[in-house]
Amino acid sequence: MIKEQTICLTGHRPKSLPWGYDETKESCIKFKKDLETIFENAIKCGYKTFLSGMAEGFDMIGTEILLNLKKKHNIQIIAVVPCLGQESKWKLSQQERYNNILNQCDNKIVLSPKYTRTCMNERNKFMVNNSNICIACWNGKPSGTKNTLLYAKQKNCKVKIINPNTYFI
Repeated sequence: MIKEQTICLTGHRPKSLPWGYDETKESCIKFKKDLETIFENAIKCGYKTFLSGMAEGFDMIGTEILLNLKKKHNIQIIAVVPCLGQESKWKLSQQERYNNILNQCDNKIVLSPKYTRTCMNERNKFMVNNSNICIACWNGKPSGTKNTLLYAKQKNCKVKIINPNTYFI
């Protein structure tokens, strides 16, 4: 993993996205197309490694897009898992999606064997510390995503923010 060629993803869970869990909504489809274009442009600029925190919502959406792009680009996708069993309390369909994505990633880094109150924050810091750019899906409100962006700016990690509320239809 070369930091100068690495991008991390951070963003909201479904409850903070205009489409919630319904990714068939027109707003989500447009969002995904724009995100794919952002990723394509990053790849053209020489970015080869993408770190995903594998949370519900933006992380999994972004990682699925990257897995599709991997079919035509030489990129590496690394799942940075905050703790074993992070998905254990999600809906079964989301757990299956998570495991499907995880199995397709090039590498998996698990930061803690069990949940702790700081493991999500440690995951976010790990990703920022190993990235040149942080692509964030953030609606401007206080959240873990905001905290990650503040940390990224502290660490001179470039930030690209996509506001999901601009996709509300």
